[in-house]
Amino acid sequence: MSAGPAAAAPCGFYETSSDAYYNHCTSDGSHIVIEIDDWGPNSERCVGPGVTWIGSAGDIDGAWYVGRTC
Repeated sequence: MSAGPAAAAPCGFYETSSDAYYNHCTSDGSHIVIEIDDWGPNSERCVGPGVTWIGSAGDIDGAWYVGRTC
């Protein structure tokens, strides 16, 4: 049973039982840089509005906005 991807998705980083996502909640269409805490050195990714799959839940410990757009 699944709601639409944005229906129940919280803003920011969240995980399901198998996957990790970042939901950029914005109404201005901006793209932002997030830092992803994964195995090894953290990585950065540019994400647009809405939900972005960032990896397997077992591989990702968190993700956050770093304060700049891309």
